[in-house]
Amino acid sequence: MRTRDMRRAVAALATLVVVGGCTGPVVRVDGDQRQPDRVDATATPGGPLTDDGDRATGSGGGSGGSNSDGDQKGGESGDRAAPSSAPPGGDPAPAVPAKVLWSRGDEGFEVRELQARLRQVAWLHVGPTGTYDDLTVQAVKGFQGKRGLPRTGSTDTATWARLVGMTREPGKWELYAFGGQPAAEPDPRCLTGRVLCVSKTSRTLRWMVNGTTLTTVEVRFGSQYTPTREGVFSVYFKSRDHWSTLYDTAMPYAMFFSGGQAVHYSSDFAARGYYGASHGCVNVRDQAAIARLFAQVRIGDKVVVHW
Repeated sequence: MRTRDMRRAVAALATLVVVGGCTGPVVRVDGDQRQPDRVDATATPGGPLTDDGDRATGSGGGSGGSNSDGDQKGGESGDRAAPSSAPPGGDPAPAVPAKVLWSRGDEGFEVRELQARLRQVAWLHVGPTGTYDDLTVQAVKGFQGKRGLPRTGSTDTATWARLVGMTREPGKWELYAFGGQPAAEPDPRCLTGRVLCVSKTSRTLRWMVNGTTLTTVEVRFGSQYTPTREGVFSVYFKSRDHWSTLYDTAMPYAMFFSGGQAVHYSSDFAARGYYGASHGCVNVRDQAAIARLFAQVRIGDKVVVHW
């Protein structure tokens, strides 16, 4: 009799353990401390991010809760269908379309940021320009199609949220990698006489005569290893079709102001923008503008390189 009572007690205890295993909280082990497992309700559905930012999806496309074996958990009496979100006796409510933020023809700083972020994920290889042009439309379409969004070519709230989540905030010279930045105020030393006024802060050159700016062009400088010298200089030599024997490269429209450093046209600057640097010279990317400037600047004109 005593053995029979013990068997009944063990069976009852086993039943409690099984029931407890079905209804108790799932836990995970973090070191020596046990914590309740929780679901982040703010996470984007569809699975974890892969290396290229796409969300992994299963072959079945299901997103319901699952146990460690991947089977969907139902109630204790068996699997149950998920409740329907459709109103009784009617069709499901149509999804609200995402709001369009920018589209073809738009201009401005926001478009420039969009283009810089598209460059970061290699969907755009030119610019930013600040103008939502055909290349931007095609880049947005490609990005949308890759991620299962409607391929409209317009940037809506869903597209923008996905792109922002995959990229970092662009720096100033990513936003203006190919120019378009505003020129800094001229240095006081530039306000008298004939001056090539070069700002390292805004990466621009003003051609000024008696305090009036006649031309403004974007410029590029040397790297930290070959810095462009700062100070007040003067043009001492001009060479229309100069060739650098030191670097074995062309320096068209060269106007020398400090040793081997000159203001000149750079085809590399025109092609790569601020993703490159000079060997110490002041590079100009606008060939037509530097040609006009070369014709106006005289030997002895002042050059001011400043921050």
